Amino acid sequence: MTTTTRDGAETGARGIGDLEVLLVSGMSGAGRSSAARALEDLGWFVIDNLPPKMLASTLELLVERADTDRVAVVADVRGGRLFDQLESAINEAIAAGADLKILFLEANDEALVRRFESNRRPHPLQGRGRLLDAIHRERELLGNLRATADLVIDSSNRSIHDLRRAVDAAFDAGEPVRLRATVLSFGFKYGLPMDADFVADLRFLPNPYWIPTLRELRGVDAPVNDYVVSQEGAAEFLDLFSRVVDLATEGYLREGKRFTTIAVGCTGGKHRSVAMAENLAARLVHAGLEVTVVHRDLGRE
Repeated sequence: MTTTTRDGAETGARGIGDLEVLLVSGMSGAGRSSAARALEDLGWFVIDNLPPKMLASTLELLVERADTDRVAVVADVRGGRLFDQLESAINEAIAAGADLKILFLEANDEALVRRFESNRRPHPLQGRGRLLDAIHRERELLGNLRATADLVIDSSNRSIHDLRRAVDAAFDAGEPVRLRATVLSFGFKYGLPMDADFVADLRFLPNPYWIPTLRELRGVDAPVNDYVVSQEGAAEFLDLFSRVVDLATEGYLREGKRFTTIAVGCTGGKHRSVAMAENLAARLVHAGLEVTVVHRDLGRE
């Protein structure tokens, strides 16, 4: 995760007041986890289900040890009786200087019942009782917190993508959101990557394995790279495939997808896929994506 720290040159050592702190809470089933994931993708340091009593001490630790200035803490009724300490924990953190805001996720009874029934998970307060009674009990427990929230997002009629867009709009730091891509080279004989969003088959290109002077080299070596990209169809593939990724990028971002894995394969994952992955990554960086290159099978026999 990439985060930005503030320059403490003028103020000396950092304190809790240098952290932007967001407490994320709300009704179970209203989208707390989705909101937390959206915040993490925006660069926030996210802590889920922290015991409230540990809030101030955790913030002090993050100030000293973590390279972050935006912290989101998810706290809710899953903590049981520990949740009763939340109000005093908030006051303690504010007294210590924390710039603390509260995001509350809300949804109506009908939406919550539908979601719990569809995923077949029990409500944390349900026990052996009725789901609706547990929802009403939780709403009562959270009444004061909701009343003091800086932002309430009602997810009753929102899709996961709509909820993410609402969180993005409220808590984005203002920097342009870019798609983060992993370009993964692999060998088909070792199996397809399970997490691939795109898969490109480079076995249509001549295999450097059959060139004696190139056999023991790898796709990251200049002679192999030059051989692969000079083959008929290689440059056209890079042009067209880059355009496909570019076409999908804006749609991914609109739908709340921040990461994609682009798998580029050849027979053994040593020559063609490695060289083309490196060249594809360079083009995607030039197009404005954040790119990581991974050679899964390089070095395997």
